[in-house]
Amino acid sequence: MVLNLELSLKKKRIITASIGPNIGVVELVDQFYNAYNAARTREACQVLARAVAEPGTLIGMSLSGALTPAGLGMSCLIPLIEAGLVDYLVSTGANLYHDLHHALDFPMYASTPFLDDRQLKDDKIIRIYDIVFDADVLFDTDAWVYKVLAEDPVFRTPLSTSEFHWHFGRYANHLEAKLGGEKRSVLAAAYRCGVPIYAPAFGDSTFGLNMAAFHMATGIESPIDVLRDVNESTALVYWAKVTEQARSAVWILGGGVPKNFLLQTEPQLQEILGISEKGHDYFVQVTDARPDTGGLSGATPAEAVSWNKIDPDELDSTVVVYSDSTLFLPIATSYLLAKQGSRPLKRLYDRRDDLMAALRDEYRRAKGLFLSPGSHS
Repeated sequence: MVLNLELSLKKKRIITASIGPNIGVVELVDQFYNAYNAARTREACQVLARAVAEPGTLIGMSLSGALTPAGLGMSCLIPLIEAGLVDYLVSTGANLYHDLHHALDFPMYASTPFLDDRQLKDDKIIRIYDIVFDADVLFDTDAWVYKVLAEDPVFRTPLSTSEFHWHFGRYANHLEAKLGGEKRSVLAAAYRCGVPIYAPAFGDSTFGLNMAAFHMATGIESPIDVLRDVNESTALVYWAKVTEQARSAVWILGGGVPKNFLLQTEPQLQEILGISEKGHDYFVQVTDARPDTGGLSGATPAEAVSWNKIDPDELDSTVVVYSDSTLFLPIATSYLLAKQGSRPLKRLYDRRDDLMAALRDEYRRAKGLFLSPGSHS
Protein backbone atom coordinates (compact mmCIF):
# COMPACT_ATOMS: atom_id res chain seq x y z
CA MET A 1 0.00 0.00 0.00
CA VAL A 2 1.33 3.43 -0.99
CA LEU A 3 0.60 6.16 1.54
CA ASN A 4 -0.87 9.38 0.18
CA LEU A 5 1.73 11.73 1.65
CA GLU A 6 2.02 15.43 0.94
CA LEU A 7 4.67 16.13 -1.68
CA SER A 8 6.29 18.64 0.65
CA LEU A 9 6.84 15.96 3.31
CA LYS A 10 10.47 14.94 3.50
CA LYS A 11 10.49 11.20 3.01
CA LYS A 12 12.87 8.47 1.96
CA ARG A 13 11.97 4.80 1.88
CA ILE A 14 13.88 2.84 4.50
CA ILE A 15 15.42 -0.02 2.61
CA THR A 16 19.12 -0.72 2.76
CA ALA A 17 21.68 -3.34 1.88
CA SER A 18 23.65 -5.18 4.53
CA ILE A 19 26.68 -3.46 6.02
CA GLY A 20 29.87 -5.01 4.64
CA PRO A 21 33.33 -5.20 6.17
CA ASN A 22 34.88 -2.48 4.00
CA ILE A 23 32.27 0.25 4.23
CA GLY A 24 33.51 3.83 4.43
CA VAL A 25 32.20 6.45 6.82
CA VAL A 26 30.47 8.52 4.11
CA GLU A 27 28.52 5.53 2.84
CA LEU A 28 27.79 4.40 6.40
CA VAL A 29 26.33 7.78 7.38
CA ASP A 30 24.55 8.59 4.11
CA GLN A 31 23.02 5.16 3.55
CA PHE A 32 22.52 3.56 6.95
CA TYR A 33 21.76 6.42 9.37
CA ASN A 34 18.04 6.46 8.65
CA ALA A 35 16.11 7.39 11.77
CA TYR A 36 16.18 9.04 15.20
CA ASN A 37 19.47 10.62 16.19
CA ALA A 38 21.30 8.58 13.59
CA ALA A 39 19.27 10.48 10.99
CA ARG A 40 20.03 13.78 12.71
CA THR A 41 23.72 12.82 12.64
CA ARG A 42 23.43 12.19 8.91
CA GLU A 43 21.68 15.51 8.35
CA ALA A 44 24.25 17.36 10.47
CA CYS A 45 27.16 15.83 8.53
CA GLN A 46 25.50 16.74 5.25
CA VAL A 47 24.81 20.32 6.37
CA LEU A 48 28.43 20.73 7.44
CA ALA A 49 29.61 19.26 4.13
CA ARG A 50 27.46 21.77 2.24
CA ALA A 51 28.86 24.60 4.31
CA VAL A 52 32.43 23.50 3.67
CA ALA A 53 31.83 22.98 -0.06
CA GLU A 54 30.38 26.46 -0.55
CA PRO A 55 33.22 28.89 -1.39
CA GLY A 56 34.13 31.32 1.35
CA THR A 57 31.84 30.01 4.08
CA LEU A 58 33.05 31.11 7.50
CA ILE A 59 33.00 28.18 9.94
CA GLY A 60 33.01 28.86 13.67
CA MET A 61 33.05 26.08 16.24
CA SER A 62 32.23 26.21 19.94
CA LEU A 63 33.53 23.69 22.48
CA SER A 64 32.15 22.85 25.89
CA GLY A 65 32.55 19.71 27.94
CA ALA A 66 35.87 18.00 28.61
CA LEU A 67 36.82 17.17 25.02
CA THR A 68 40.59 17.66 25.02
CA PRO A 69 41.18 15.39 28.04
CA ALA A 70 39.47 12.62 26.04
CA GLY A 71 41.97 13.03 23.20
CA LEU A 72 39.51 14.64 20.78
CA GLY A 73 41.86 17.56 20.25
CA MET A 74 44.45 15.25 18.73
CA SER A 75 42.04 12.97 16.88
CA CYS A 76 39.57 15.53 15.52
CA LEU A 77 40.18 19.21 16.24
CA ILE A 78 43.77 19.35 14.98
CA PRO A 79 42.92 17.62 11.67
CA LEU A 80 39.91 19.92 11.18
CA ILE A 81 41.98 23.03 11.89
CA GLU A 82 44.82 21.97 9.61
CA ALA A 83 42.36 21.10 6.81
CA GLY A 84 40.86 24.60 6.95
CA LEU A 85 37.50 23.25 8.10
CA VAL A 86 37.39 25.42 11.25
CA ASP A 87 38.13 29.14 10.84
CA TYR A 88 37.74 30.23 14.47
CA LEU A 89 37.03 28.59 17.82
CA VAL A 90 35.12 29.59 20.94
CA SER A 91 35.88 27.36 23.90
CA THR A 92 35.69 26.90 27.61
CA GLY A 93 39.01 27.72 29.20
CA ALA A 94 39.14 24.19 30.61
CA ASN A 95 39.47 22.61 27.17
CA LEU A 96 42.41 24.87 26.37
CA TYR A 97 44.12 24.40 29.74
CA HIS A 98 43.80 20.60 29.61
CA ASP A 99 45.11 20.72 26.04
CA LEU A 100 48.45 21.69 27.56
CA HIS A 101 48.76 18.38 29.44
CA HIS A 102 49.19 16.65 26.09
CA ALA A 103 51.65 19.27 24.85
CA LEU A 104 53.70 18.85 28.04
CA ASP A 105 53.62 15.06 27.63
CA PHE A 106 51.78 14.57 30.93
CA PRO A 107 49.80 11.30 30.78
CA MET A 108 46.05 10.95 31.20
CA TYR A 109 44.39 7.53 31.31
CA ALA A 110 41.13 5.90 30.23
CA SER A 111 39.59 4.19 33.26
CA THR A 112 36.09 3.66 34.67
CA PRO A 113 33.60 5.99 36.36
CA PHE A 114 32.98 3.41 39.07
CA LEU A 115 35.81 4.28 41.42
CA ASP A 116 35.98 5.27 45.07
CA ASP A 117 36.57 9.02 44.88
CA ARG A 118 37.56 9.20 48.53
CA GLN A 119 40.36 6.76 47.79
CA LEU A 120 41.27 8.71 44.66
CA LYS A 121 41.60 11.85 46.76
CA ASP A 122 43.84 10.06 49.24
CA ASP A 123 45.96 8.76 46.36
CA LYS A 124 46.09 12.24 44.74
CA ILE A 125 44.32 11.06 41.59
CA ILE A 126 42.00 13.39 39.63
CA ARG A 127 38.93 12.01 37.86
CA ILE A 128 36.94 13.41 34.92
CA TYR A 129 34.17 10.79 34.75
CA ASP A 130 36.16 7.83 33.33
CA ILE A 131 39.46 9.67 32.72
CA VAL A 132 42.04 9.67 35.52
CA PHE A 133 45.39 11.36 35.98
CA ASP A 134 47.84 12.17 38.73
CA ALA A 135 47.25 15.42 40.59
CA ASP A 136 50.81 16.39 39.74
CA VAL A 137 49.62 16.80 36.14
CA LEU A 138 47.63 19.81 37.32
CA PHE A 139 50.32 21.14 39.65
CA ASP A 140 53.09 20.78 37.07
CA THR A 141 50.94 22.34 34.33
CA ASP A 142 50.13 25.22 36.67
CA ALA A 143 53.81 25.71 37.44
CA TRP A 144 54.62 25.80 33.71
CA VAL A 145 51.78 28.23 32.94
CA TYR A 146 52.81 30.54 35.80
CA LYS A 147 56.44 30.46 34.63
CA VAL A 148 55.37 31.52 31.12
CA LEU A 149 53.23 34.32 32.54
CA ALA A 150 56.04 35.56 34.76
CA GLU A 151 58.81 35.43 32.17
CA ASP A 152 57.09 36.77 29.05
CA PRO A 153 56.36 40.53 29.27
CA VAL A 154 53.58 40.22 26.67
CA PHE A 155 51.28 39.03 29.46
CA ARG A 156 51.62 42.41 31.16
CA THR A 157 50.03 44.16 28.15
CA PRO A 158 46.33 44.32 27.17
CA LEU A 159 45.31 41.14 25.33
CA SER A 160 42.14 39.72 23.87
CA THR A 161 41.74 36.05 24.69
CA SER A 162 42.57 35.23 21.07
CA GLU A 163 45.93 36.96 21.59
CA PHE A 164 46.43 35.20 24.93
CA HIS A 165 45.83 31.79 23.35
CA TRP A 166 47.95 32.63 20.31
CA HIS A 167 50.92 33.31 22.59
CA PHE A 168 50.34 30.10 24.54
CA GLY A 169 49.98 28.32 21.20
CA ARG A 170 53.43 29.62 20.34
CA TYR A 171 54.80 27.96 23.47
CA ALA A 172 52.80 24.78 22.84
CA ASN A 173 54.17 24.64 19.32
CA HIS A 174 57.69 24.77 20.77
CA LEU A 175 56.80 21.93 23.16
CA GLU A 176 55.61 19.82 20.23
CA ALA A 177 58.89 20.46 18.42
CA LYS A 178 60.75 19.12 21.47
CA LEU A 179 58.60 15.96 21.23
CA GLY A 180 59.72 15.40 17.67
CA GLY A 181 56.93 17.34 15.98
CA GLU A 182 54.14 15.07 17.21
CA LYS A 183 50.87 16.98 16.91
CA ARG A 184 49.18 16.95 20.29
CA SER A 185 47.99 20.48 21.02
CA VAL A 186 44.96 22.35 19.64
CA LEU A 187 46.59 25.60 20.78
CA ALA A 188 49.71 24.79 18.75
CA ALA A 189 47.68 23.85 15.66
CA ALA A 190 45.65 27.07 15.88
CA TYR A 191 48.88 29.06 16.26
CA ARG A 192 50.36 27.47 13.14
CA CYS A 193 47.18 27.89 11.09
CA GLY A 194 46.21 31.39 12.20
CA VAL A 195 42.92 30.26 13.78
CA PRO A 196 41.75 32.62 16.55
CA ILE A 197 40.52 31.01 19.77
CA TYR A 198 38.22 32.84 22.18
CA ALA A 199 37.38 31.94 25.79
CA PRO A 200 34.66 34.39 26.79
CA ALA A 201 34.44 33.07 30.38
CA PHE A 202 38.19 33.42 30.82
CA GLY A 203 38.11 33.61 34.63
CA ASP A 204 36.22 30.31 34.77
CA SER A 205 39.29 28.18 34.03
CA THR A 206 42.71 27.36 35.37
CA PHE A 207 44.23 29.79 32.88
CA GLY A 208 42.17 32.46 34.60
CA LEU A 209 43.15 31.20 38.05
CA ASN A 210 46.84 31.36 37.22
CA MET A 211 46.51 34.77 35.63
CA ALA A 212 44.64 36.02 38.71
CA ALA A 213 47.36 34.67 41.02
CA PHE A 214 50.10 36.20 38.88
CA HIS A 215 48.51 39.62 38.90
CA MET A 216 47.75 39.45 42.61
CA ALA A 217 51.43 38.69 43.25
CA THR A 218 52.73 41.46 40.99
CA GLY A 219 50.07 44.08 41.64
CA ILE A 220 49.55 44.48 37.89
CA GLU A 221 45.90 44.68 36.84
CA SER A 222 44.74 41.88 34.58
CA PRO A 223 45.18 42.87 30.94
CA ILE A 224 42.61 40.40 29.53
CA ASP A 225 40.16 42.38 27.39
CA VAL A 226 37.03 40.28 26.85
CA LEU A 227 35.22 43.23 25.27
CA ARG A 228 37.76 43.19 22.47
CA ASP A 229 36.79 39.55 22.00
CA VAL A 230 33.19 40.63 21.40
CA ASN A 231 34.13 43.09 18.68
CA GLU A 232 36.85 40.91 17.22
CA SER A 233 34.62 37.86 16.76
CA THR A 234 31.88 40.09 15.36
CA ALA A 235 34.36 41.53 12.88
CA LEU A 236 35.01 38.03 11.53
CA VAL A 237 31.31 37.51 10.82
CA TYR A 238 30.93 41.03 9.37
CA TRP A 239 33.84 40.41 7.02
CA ALA A 240 32.43 37.10 5.80
CA LYS A 241 28.77 38.09 5.50
CA VAL A 242 28.97 41.73 4.42
CA THR A 243 32.40 42.33 2.91
CA GLU A 244 32.85 38.96 1.20
CA GLN A 245 29.12 38.30 0.61
CA ALA A 246 29.75 34.76 1.82
CA ARG A 247 27.89 32.68 4.40
CA SER A 248 28.45 31.82 8.04
CA ALA A 249 28.24 28.38 9.67
CA VAL A 250 28.19 27.65 13.40
CA TRP A 251 29.15 24.20 14.67
CA ILE A 252 28.24 23.89 18.35
CA LEU A 253 29.55 21.07 20.52
CA GLY A 254 27.64 21.25 23.79
CA GLY A 255 26.17 24.56 24.89
CA GLY A 256 26.81 27.10 27.61
CA VAL A 257 28.76 30.32 27.25
CA PRO A 258 30.72 29.21 24.14
CA LYS A 259 27.46 28.57 22.26
CA ASN A 260 26.01 31.97 23.09
CA PHE A 261 29.25 33.82 22.36
CA LEU A 262 29.45 32.17 18.93
CA LEU A 263 25.85 33.09 18.11
CA GLN A 264 25.75 36.59 19.62
CA THR A 265 27.91 37.99 16.83
CA GLU A 266 24.74 38.48 14.77
CA PRO A 267 22.72 40.37 17.42
CA GLN A 268 25.83 42.47 17.98
CA LEU A 269 25.90 43.38 14.29
CA GLN A 270 22.17 43.97 13.90
CA GLU A 271 20.88 45.27 17.22
CA ILE A 272 23.87 46.97 18.80
CA LEU A 273 25.96 48.20 15.87
CA GLY A 274 22.99 48.86 13.57
CA ILE A 275 24.48 47.01 10.60
CA SER A 276 22.02 45.30 8.28
CA GLU A 277 22.31 41.51 8.42
CA LYS A 278 20.00 38.45 8.72
CA GLY A 279 21.80 35.86 10.85
CA HIS A 280 24.05 32.83 10.57
CA ASP A 281 23.23 30.56 7.63
CA TYR A 282 24.20 27.09 8.83
CA PHE A 283 23.63 25.77 12.35
CA VAL A 284 24.65 22.36 13.72
CA GLN A 285 24.50 21.62 17.44
CA VAL A 286 25.29 18.46 19.36
CA THR A 287 23.71 18.59 22.81
CA ASP A 288 22.04 16.59 25.55
CA ALA A 289 20.14 19.65 26.83
CA ARG A 290 16.36 19.88 26.49
CA PRO A 291 14.73 23.02 25.06
CA ASP A 292 11.78 23.04 27.46
CA THR A 293 13.82 24.09 30.51
CA GLY A 294 14.45 27.52 28.98
CA GLY A 295 18.23 27.25 29.09
CA LEU A 296 20.45 28.52 26.30
CA SER A 297 22.19 25.14 25.96
CA GLY A 298 18.97 23.51 24.78
CA ALA A 299 17.58 26.42 22.77
CA THR A 300 16.74 25.40 19.21
CA PRO A 301 17.80 27.18 16.02
CA ALA A 302 14.15 28.09 15.44
CA GLU A 303 14.13 29.95 18.76
CA ALA A 304 17.42 31.61 17.78
CA VAL A 305 15.63 33.17 14.79
CA SER A 306 13.67 35.42 17.16
CA TRP A 307 16.98 36.69 18.56
CA ASN A 308 18.34 37.47 15.06
CA LYS A 309 21.01 34.82 15.54
CA ILE A 310 19.88 32.59 12.66
CA ASP A 311 18.66 33.66 9.22
CA PRO A 312 14.95 32.74 9.14
CA ASP A 313 15.25 31.77 5.48
CA GLU A 314 17.92 29.18 6.31
CA LEU A 315 16.16 26.97 8.87
CA ASP A 316 16.46 24.03 6.45
CA SER A 317 20.21 24.27 7.03
CA THR A 318 19.93 23.80 10.79
CA VAL A 319 20.14 20.53 12.72
CA VAL A 320 20.20 19.60 16.40
CA VAL A 321 21.68 16.20 17.25
CA TYR A 322 20.72 14.97 20.71
CA SER A 323 23.86 13.05 21.37
CA ASP A 324 27.29 13.15 22.98
CA SER A 325 29.99 15.23 21.29
CA THR A 326 32.46 12.40 21.87
CA LEU A 327 30.25 10.18 19.66
CA PHE A 328 29.46 12.74 16.99
CA LEU A 329 32.76 14.55 16.51
CA PRO A 330 34.89 11.59 15.29
CA ILE A 331 32.17 10.56 12.84
CA ALA A 332 31.71 14.11 11.52
CA THR A 333 35.47 14.69 11.27
CA SER A 334 35.98 11.50 9.28
CA TYR A 335 32.94 12.28 7.12
CA LEU A 336 34.09 15.81 6.22
CA LEU A 337 37.70 14.83 5.55
CA ALA A 338 36.58 11.92 3.36
CA LYS A 339 33.88 13.82 1.47
CA GLN A 340 35.31 17.34 1.23
CA GLY A 341 39.01 17.07 1.99
CA SER A 342 40.68 20.37 2.82
CA ARG A 343 40.28 23.99 1.80
CA PRO A 344 42.64 27.01 1.98
CA LEU A 345 43.31 28.42 5.43
CA LYS A 346 41.72 31.84 6.03
CA ARG A 347 44.33 32.72 8.68
CA LEU A 348 41.92 35.12 10.36
CA TYR A 349 44.14 35.66 13.39
CA ASP A 350 46.69 37.39 11.17
CA ARG A 351 44.01 39.71 9.75
CA ARG A 352 42.22 40.73 12.95
CA ASP A 353 43.37 44.36 13.00
CA ASP A 354 42.23 45.00 9.42
CA LEU A 355 38.90 43.27 10.00
CA MET A 356 38.33 45.25 13.21
CA ALA A 357 39.10 48.49 11.37
CA ALA A 358 36.55 47.66 8.68
CA LEU A 359 33.87 46.91 11.28
CA ARG A 360 34.69 50.10 13.17
CA ASP A 361 34.36 52.20 10.01
CA GLU A 362 31.00 50.65 9.15
CA TYR A 363 29.71 51.10 12.70
CA ARG A 364 30.68 54.77 12.70
CA ARG A 365 28.96 55.22 9.36
CA ALA A 366 25.81 53.52 10.65
CA LYS A 367 25.91 55.50 13.91
CA GLY A 368 26.22 58.70 11.98
CA LEU A 369 23.07 57.84 10.04
CA PHE A 370 21.16 57.05 13.21
CA LEU A 371 22.25 60.26 14.92
CA SER A 372 21.78 62.63 11.97
CA PRO A 373 19.61 65.73 12.51
CA GLY A 374 15.90 64.92 12.53
CA SER A 375 16.47 61.20 13.11
CA HIS A 376 14.24 59.53 15.69
CA SER A 377 15.88 56.05 15.44
